Amino acid sequence: MIAHTGTRPDMMRIVLLALLGVVVLGGLAGWFLHTYERVERLLPMPRTGEARRNPLYALQVALRKDGVAVQSRRRLQLVASGKEPTVALAARDTVVIYNDPRTLTEAEVAGLLRWVEHGGHLVVRTPPIGLLAKSAPVPLLAQLQLLPLGRERSECEEVKGAGARPTVAEGAANGEDADTGDDSAADYDGSGLLFCGARRFTLVGANPASSWGDLKNGYVFARIERGHGSVDVLAELDFLDSDRLAQPASFLLARQLLQPNLRAGTVHLVYAAQMPSLWATLMRHSWMAWGPLVLALGFWLWRRMQRFGPQFPAAASERRSLLEHIVASGEHAYRYGYAHLLYGAARDAFLARLRRFDPQAAALQGEPQLMLLAERFNDVPASEIRDALLPPFSNDHTAFRTRIATLIRLRNRL
Repeated sequence: MIAHTGTRPDMMRIVLLALLGVVVLGGLAGWFLHTYERVERLLPMPRTGEARRNPLYALQVALRKDGVAVQSRRRLQLVASGKEPTVALAARDTVVIYNDPRTLTEAEVAGLLRWVEHGGHLVVRTPPIGLLAKSAPVPLLAQLQLLPLGRERSECEEVKGAGARPTVAEGAANGEDADTGDDSAADYDGSGLLFCGARRFTLVGANPASSWGDLKNGYVFARIERGHGSVDVLAELDFLDSDRLAQPASFLLARQLLQPNLRAGTVHLVYAAQMPSLWATLMRHSWMAWGPLVLALGFWLWRRMQRFGPQFPAAASERRSLLEHIVASGEHAYRYGYAHLLYGAARDAFLARLRRFDPQAAALQGEPQLMLLAERFNDVPASEIRDALLPPFSNDHTAFRTRIATLIRLRNRL
């Protein structure tokens, strides 16, 4: 009979280890539940649809919820072009052109100014600094007697709150504060910086009803009255963007800016008067794709390019040119006294071709043959033809070369 020893202590050890593991896991779970608190967190989702392509989408939604009639479109559409229908502007409407005003045609500028004189409210910005910013004209601003400065300024303008707020009409640059007349923003309290790095403008004969800035540092806002309406020119309109409209300073300035015709007509938001070119979009937003491709192309060209110098001298290769062999054979034969054979081969080649093209001349001999050849080759002297048909002396090198050259020339002309 065989006795099994050590089984019971091993089982006790396994049970104790299991109980210890349960206690440790339970302690960790209790510590986690006691220390950490479950909370909900909102994560911004990527924009889709119109909210993705329209930078003024948040302003559109805010105005619509506030009971204001609003329309958003990519282009102004005052003049018929293609399949896009024209849009008629009412006398008390508001038009906000978010993009570069240089995209407006002369017909659109004239139509907008006529509409403003009948009570419309136009909001535009200065063109951004670019390669053509200093030389490209701005017809709309020229009509308003305003001139964009040729540089961007890093200074910011502060919009203050706390009960009394600076209005666009009063001008924050002068330190004057006044009520906006908007009860929905009466409890606003705060401040913000706007127009940082914006392209300001100066006055060239214009007399704005209200402005923000000065002649020394440039203006960031000017309201020009024309007839029964007005035109607002700002250094930038980025504070109307969906990403910045939630800031108190941006929201307050947007309400003040749209106040003249806010509920009297429709607000037209033109957010894409000019689409960027494909190459500009690729250069600005797709560098992570074309950058490695350019580096790979440069590396491939570097591997394939010619070296600046050989590492070892090139081995001499055998020359197998047929023409070189013929020249060498002729020089060898001439050097060893076989010039008459070379002359005879050239004369036979000439006579063989002459028999094909002029059998009558080839059949004759002496002066009759010479007369026919001189008549056929009238630009070659008869003496040269006579000498070419007679073999030269073996030691007359000049006569040999001349007669060979004449025979070859006559043969090639047959």
